[in-house]
Amino acid sequence: MRVFTGFMKGVNLGGWLSQAKEYTEEHYSSFIKEDDIRDISLLGFDHVRVPVDYNVLTDDEGVVKESGFCHLFDLLSWCRKYGINMLIDLHECYGYSFDPLKKDMDRKAFFYSSTLQERFFSLWREILSRFAQYSDMVAFEPLNEVVLPEVTDAWNAILASFIKLVREYSKDAWIVVGGVNYNNVLSVPLLSVPLDERIVYNFHCYEPMVFTHQGAYWVDGMPLDFRIGYPKTLEEYRMAGRSLNADLAGAVYDNRISEIGESFFLDIFAPAIAKAEKDNVPLYSGEYGVIDKAASGDKIRWLKDINSAFRKAGIGRALWNYKEKDFGFTDEAFSEIRNEFMEVL
Repeated sequence: MRVFTGFMKGVNLGGWLSQAKEYTEEHYSSFIKEDDIRDISLLGFDHVRVPVDYNVLTDDEGVVKESGFCHLFDLLSWCRKYGINMLIDLHECYGYSFDPLKKDMDRKAFFYSSTLQERFFSLWREILSRFAQYSDMVAFEPLNEVVLPEVTDAWNAILASFIKLVREYSKDAWIVVGGVNYNNVLSVPLLSVPLDERIVYNFHCYEPMVFTHQGAYWVDGMPLDFRIGYPKTLEEYRMAGRSLNADLAGAVYDNRISEIGESFFLDIFAPAIAKAEKDNVPLYSGEYGVIDKAASGDKIRWLKDINSAFRKAGIGRALWNYKEKDFGFTDEAFSEIRNEFMEVL
């Protein structure tokens, strides 16, 4: 399987230009600074995935905010200075959000609305007109986490149009595309897009969900005081998933998988690996991580297993998250395992 050169070991900058506590210039200017990118480089990461919401770059009428683009250009200059790459991920677009806390969001409308899609492509033209020329270090991801499996065909059609658009601006920029069901690894085989030498298949991995999201306030049916360790038996995770909410158990219900451990990840990656090998496309995990509520030792064991699987399979990845967002490794709660954590990565 081909590899995603320059994007093999990264970290997300979630909470900066996306899912921010407040969408203000004060926040943008203080949350991520040059010193953060220097530190990320010194820690051995080769890239950052930078989630950005549409409202940072445009207003609700679609008018461009140059101030928002300035922050991406600052990041570009810092990344070039410290020798790392960047992946621009449109985390939310006008008319669509994956965010489970946005209960009133119609998660289907965008995929069948020419008006909403034109806003999407208009924003991407603005992004590409500014950043496609930096294809030596900048990659592009059209949209974060398509939720509904039933929009698979519509999403593939949008991806085909997106790839065509990017190629109008750059013939060699990396394009990172993911599937449905919150970009689940098991959805990679459902991708059907025009292929070239710079297409990457993307998935997110927070399996087992009942472990990585234990006590998460944004997950429906998850008690805030729920805790479970790692590793547990496959049956224990299945039982926990059934007692909370069947959707939380994710891939642990797949009959092809073995017991929990490194082999568990290789098992759930297998269909995606087969698809990537068949299409001669690199495979990438744009998000993976464990909530800060998990016990430190359990967190390290999980990270050790999944990173070992990533390395064996030649899968590039970006940890969620650099700072805050309940997953940050710069936070005080993480300090006791920071050194061991970096060794595992």
